[in-house]
Amino acid sequence: MYIPLAVKRSHLFYFEGTSSKFRHRSVCHQDFRSAETHLTLSGTQLLGNVNKALAVQNIMAASTVPAALRRFMKGFLKDSALGSRRICSQSVSRTVKGCISQRTCTSSSSSSSSSPSADSVAHYDHLTQCGSLREDAQQRLVLQQLQQLQHDLKTYSNSTGFMEVGAYTDSLDKSEKEEPNPRPPKGFYIYGDVGTGKTMLMDLFYSHVDNTSKKRVHFNGFMLDIHQRIHRRKQSLPKRTLGNMFTYDPISPVAMEISNETCLLCFDEFQVTDIADAMILKQLFETLFKTGVVVVATSNRPPDDLYKNGLLRDTFLPFIDVLKEHCQTICLDSGIDYRRQDKAVSGKLYYLAEEPGSEAFLDELFEDLASTQKSLAGPRVLTVLGRDVTVDRTCGSIADCTFDELCGRPLGASDYLEMARHFDTVFIRHVPVLSLKLKDQARRFTVLVDNFYDNKVRVVLLAAVPLDRLFCHAGGDDEMDRQLLDDLGLSGEAAERLTLFTAEEEIFAFRRTVSRLMEMQTESYWIKGDRRQSTKHSNT
Repeated sequence: MYIPLAVKRSHLFYFEGTSSKFRHRSVCHQDFRSAETHLTLSGTQLLGNVNKALAVQNIMAASTVPAALRRFMKGFLKDSALGSRRICSQSVSRTVKGCISQRTCTSSSSSSSSSPSADSVAHYDHLTQCGSLREDAQQRLVLQQLQQLQHDLKTYSNSTGFMEVGAYTDSLDKSEKEEPNPRPPKGFYIYGDVGTGKTMLMDLFYSHVDNTSKKRVHFNGFMLDIHQRIHRRKQSLPKRTLGNMFTYDPISPVAMEISNETCLLCFDEFQVTDIADAMILKQLFETLFKTGVVVVATSNRPPDDLYKNGLLRDTFLPFIDVLKEHCQTICLDSGIDYRRQDKAVSGKLYYLAEEPGSEAFLDELFEDLASTQKSLAGPRVLTVLGRDVTVDRTCGSIADCTFDELCGRPLGASDYLEMARHFDTVFIRHVPVLSLKLKDQARRFTVLVDNFYDNKVRVVLLAAVPLDRLFCHAGGDDEMDRQLLDDLGLSGEAAERLTLFTAEEEIFAFRRTVSRLMEMQTESYWIKGDRRQSTKHSNT
């Protein structure tokens, strides 16, 4: 897919020459991921397709080729000769890569969920009866629907291959008939206001799914992984020369990699704010769905509002239709933010700069926590996608940072995920009032909190104002916006409509960030985030 230069600039990177490298502008977008979307390589596609077709025909001619492989080759040949993107999935053994920590409602839920095939609704009822959860009729209704999917997935596998065979491929072997493929169960897209229990229900469902081919991941982390896989595939290609030009689209092969690893994908915080993501989601998810992957996702936005007022949104809209076709949409909005309900706080974790001795309090807390570590205090260098990210003051699993250190420089989701992997407690000092003039810093802070929250990283903050006044929907940098409008060749009307300028997405995300920061101050969250305790429990 060709992406115009203006669009690339809107994502705040641009390609230089023929080397296909990219560099970031000084004002950076949301996550600074390795944002190489699939680009069309110059050359003649027909020549490459003819060569592929001849090779496949030779294989198909062999009488000893197994039927499963013959079906795969027919799909491959169809893709080569006709330009179709219809995909088949091979029967392979799957492994779920990585170990993604999942949130549970209370410590008692972990023991109850040890048996995946147990009744998730009964587990929910037990948690409400013992007072770990408040009874919520909407939550229970959603969980009942998820439980039906849980039962369907118990014997489900997507290894049989979901491919459509056209007349051309049928003519290759008229004697062989395709066996009908089982229809995959429909997934769920659960949306609603912040703190209504969407993630808790999805995690409860996930913990009871008796199927080893499942994966639960934050959507930010998933898209980072997708871009990294795309990058690796491009790097593995032979170098193009004048006599060896070819076209390669890595998105469908990457999607097939995912489908070979899992039949269930659970996404937390499904959101699209990045044009590099927006441009590839339709093809990516079409392939995932065609290969039988079932998707369960949570979001604060209904499907029709995804990437709302985003640049080139018209090209994104077909993805919404694909999503709604394969996922049942459920609204969970009881009007209650359970993160704001009365919970025991874990001491004082949010300090105001104007409070006398606040800096000294943080210093003392850092020293207390550092005394439990087995290493000396000092800087730590993290390697993220080939880049070095230095954290100036650390001690074991504790990091002491300033807001500028974390959000004032070009860092993004990949950097914050790496920090979450190394640190279970992060001090963030000197957090300013986040006005629209600090859109980029506010965006990074939101991404930071999302990733820390998802990985149970504990935070201690020193801020200029109380938490409920941290985000100010005023200000703005008119000069910077005008410069970007000129770079993109857009009119002033676009500045009033596109989220790139209105900060609508940032304002929308602020409420989720405040809600999560409130929960991150509770005693239960602080205990769950203590990885030393988790290690002790796992060892015993």
